Amino acid sequence: MNIKLTPELKSALELRHSKVRDGYERDRIKAVLLNAKGWTIVMIAQALLVHESTISRHIKDFIDEQKLIPENGGSFSHLNNEQTKQLIEHLSDITYFHTHQICSYIKTTFDVKYSVSGLNKWLHHNGFSYKQPKGVPHKFCADEQDEFITKYDSLKTEMAKDDVLLFMDAVHPTQATKVTCGWIRTGVDKTIETTGSRTRVNIVGAIRLGYLEDTVTQQYEKTVNGDAIIEFFIHITDIPHPIIGINCRF
Repeated sequence: MNIKLTPELKSALELRHSKVRDGYERDRIKAVLLNAKGWTIVMIAQALLVHESTISRHIKDFIDEQKLIPENGGSFSHLNNEQTKQLIEHLSDITYFHTHQICSYIKTTFDVKYSVSGLNKWLHHNGFSYKQPKGVPHKFCADEQDEFITKYDSLKTEMAKDDVLLFMDAVHPTQATKVTCGWIRTGVDKTIETTGSRTRVNIVGAIRLGYLEDTVTQQYEKTVNGDAIIEFFIHITDIPHPIIGINCRF
């Protein structure tokens, strides 16, 4: 009888095999995966260079307990295939900051108890890692971004050979002292002089993708307002390149 694996469990086993260092555990995983593909016990034993009884025991341990770790270890999961799939989908939607919170969810939802260390192993084996979310701009909108890309691609196809497409924006770098951490003797306050006043620079710039040598910048003393932008447009038109499109963001 061959083992039946769901696509999710198969992927989890393959990921575990790529990360585990124990050769005996890798053999158990290979035995399970190959059996699920239809290989016989004899074929698997020959491929792994072990006795047929060993392969039979590996497969029986997995069918009975989903056990993959040798005699000194536990099982692959306390959850069945459907519960595993449901938990993976839940964790893909909801981000937990602490493992014990997931333990509580599993206990409440499936009435299955996990230790923190045991669940950490489960999470790694099922393709999860503890990391920071990826930040996106505050006003990020996927639909508007896709719409812009479509218009941008269309604009590029309509450009004449001697046309130039520029991207424009304003920046306001500030020169100020930044205090950071360092190793200082306990009980001692180490001082550092800060700048007397912040020095802010207002710069408007336009770049041509792929041709950074064509970058145009202009500095303004007070602020970047409508008059400054008009002045910058006039400055750009003095450059010997026709302009058919400018993207502005303020």
